Amino acid sequence: MIDFRYHLVSIVAIFLALAVGIVLGTTLLQEPAVKSAQEVTAQLTKTKDELRAQMDVLQSREAGNDAVISALTPALVAGDLTGQRVLLIETPGSSAAVREATQQVLDQAGADVTGRVALTEKLLDPAGKGVLDGLVNQFKPANTIFPATTTSWDRAATLLASALVTNDPAQAGTPNTATPDVVGTFEAGGLLTVDGDPTKRATLAVMFAPEKPFEGDDAEVMAGALVSVAGGFDAADKGTVVAGAAATTAVPGDVISSLRDDSEISKGVSTVDTADMPVGRVVLVDALREQLAGRAGQYGIGRGASVPLPPLTSATPTPTTQSGS
Repeated sequence: MIDFRYHLVSIVAIFLALAVGIVLGTTLLQEPAVKSAQEVTAQLTKTKDELRAQMDVLQSREAGNDAVISALTPALVAGDLTGQRVLLIETPGSSAAVREATQQVLDQAGADVTGRVALTEKLLDPAGKGVLDGLVNQFKPANTIFPATTTSWDRAATLLASALVTNDPAQAGTPNTATPDVVGTFEAGGLLTVDGDPTKRATLAVMFAPEKPFEGDDAEVMAGALVSVAGGFDAADKGTVVAGAAATTAVPGDVISSLRDDSEISKGVSTVDTADMPVGRVVLVDALREQLAGRAGQYGIGRGASVPLPPLTSATPTPTTQSGS
């Protein structure tokens, strides 16, 4: 019979064998594993450095192109919008820098910027539709009947547009009789703020889309509300362009994408998704000129854009008989 000492020795031998195997295995595998990891790390570092160099070159090229376009912009847009009055419409989250740069280019094109209207999130809040409907019913002409399919923002946009823009050059620069009350009430209600003298009606409008898409449960509704506002102004003036930056992905809260997806409003309202770049602001002026000729387009590099810029033409735009654009 095998005694206890034999069992003990056997067990110890087994554990010693395991320990020796682990030590030998670790020693044998350590050098190849470390070498492989070092090679992978070196390759990743090399790739990162190459990508960084490529990015630096692209950024330098972009800065150079922007500098050239900025220098040429006054000559490229000179006189394109002479005699036109332009209303600027800011939206919640839109870029002040883009708006200021755009206003400078509009000035260079000969346009008269009448002022700015900044819409607030309160105006876009679905919970406030009752307030909008009440204001519209208070100020709309008695003979105005809205189609049953219109939304609260469609109706509010129609009212605001009638107070701030016109497609009649003879009425440009003059307020509608109801303008002071309409704008004053919307402002008092925290639905918008004004700067300059936008009540002296403009002939064209530029709406600046939010820098980032809306988020949350109401994102799609809020984006749709701004699309309605753009459509309402376009129906009342000689042309409206929505400007901003291209969204990196398709999301429900992106205003420019939402407008491009609206088959009806996109027939009349133009979009430019490169307004954050000097070239995009030149394109915006071209898009406004095209609006004066009764045409619209979706321009830029983002989702839903048809081409980077409108067809180049030297002919003076001839207004069509269409309402708005």
